[in-house]
Amino acid sequence: MSAKFEQTVMYSQLQPWSTAGAPPCMEPVSGPSIPPRVGTAYQNAHPHPWRPTLSYEMIEVKNLAEQPVTNQLVKPTFAPAHMSTEPLTFPNLVTGFSQNPQHAARAALYTRYTPGEWANNNLSKYAESNINRNQSERLRNDAVRLMRETDEKTAQGQRDAGRRLGERITDVTFWRNELNTEMEKLVSESSAFTELKRKCAKAMMDLEAPLHIAQECLYHREGRAGVEKVHDCVEKALLLEIDNLRNARDKLKELHERITIQAHDCRAAQHLLEEDVSGKDSTLGIDTVCHQLNNYSRGLAYYGGIEKYDPTVSTQESWAEASSQRVSRSQSERAKLSQLRSDADTMVNAIATAVWDHWSNTNNAFDRRSQEMAESKNKIQLHLHKTQQELFDLEKHIFLLQKAIQDKSNPLKAAQTQS
Repeated sequence: MSAKFEQTVMYSQLQPWSTAGAPPCMEPVSGPSIPPRVGTAYQNAHPHPWRPTLSYEMIEVKNLAEQPVTNQLVKPTFAPAHMSTEPLTFPNLVTGFSQNPQHAARAALYTRYTPGEWANNNLSKYAESNINRNQSERLRNDAVRLMRETDEKTAQGQRDAGRRLGERITDVTFWRNELNTEMEKLVSESSAFTELKRKCAKAMMDLEAPLHIAQECLYHREGRAGVEKVHDCVEKALLLEIDNLRNARDKLKELHERITIQAHDCRAAQHLLEEDVSGKDSTLGIDTVCHQLNNYSRGLAYYGGIEKYDPTVSTQESWAEASSQRVSRSQSERAKLSQLRSDADTMVNAIATAVWDHWSNTNNAFDRRSQEMAESKNKIQLHLHKTQQELFDLEKHIFLLQKAIQDKSNPLKAAQTQS
């Protein structure tokens, strides 16, 4: 009949102990292949760095099926069918000596050793045993030393990895703060774009009215007749004012285009900063989680070939240089924006001053021309009055001459009659 009993099989591992059940990293020290488990696996309560971690578990073992005892099973040279090697055959001294007494006598005389040989044989075996034990002890000491060295190297490697992760977190945090600070400055500087473009557009609109008025003045002055079409100081001032207004409008258009291009460049630099900050935040989260991992963290597992996988696309120097270039570009764009804003203010003020000066010169020219025209008009009117008075006097004298001629008609008739 078959019976069930519990048997303890011990496993040894050279890597950190994780779960029972003899995973691929564990090899059985004794016993057959792994049977099904019926109990919980345990680990020794007090592990030592120079001793391997041991675990044990309760398993279920079934006896082989019962077989009748036959002569074949008790034969000294019997070999089951599933064995791949031939069994050893030992001589039967009892039956051999019984069947051949002469052979037994010869063996008693010629096959026995002397006590000295026996003692020497024992001494040689003692010496060999001592040598083997010394070698075993040295091997055990080497194994303990190797385990201690590997434990020290592992601990040192973990400390170095933790230190480097901490340095990496410090570097990433520094560059992330630098990028955030630079992005805030760039955003605050970029907020002035709207006001700057509005000021430039308003200045361009304000130039349209003076330009239209000056052109209308020239158009109306073309209505002068005859010699009054004089290329006077007023016309010169109007032409200068129109030319100045057109140049100012062209300058403002060019300034508007520069503002638009600079706005695109600033937005591109801001996009690079935002992208880099996003990457730094993601990297900081991953490195922080990795820095907090230890040998007792949850979710640890083996990842085959992970040490051969290298996903890096840059080095420490190129990584820092990339962030530095983004910060430098942002600073350059901010400097250009500040210079452009200063140039825009200076240009608008200069244009306003020039427009005001030309407008004043044109008005002064109009005033002087108006005074000249008034004086000329008064003089012409005076001469006209004098001319009209002279004409009146001439007509009066003509009338007197005609009357005198009529008065001389009777004397003329009398003289002719007398003759």
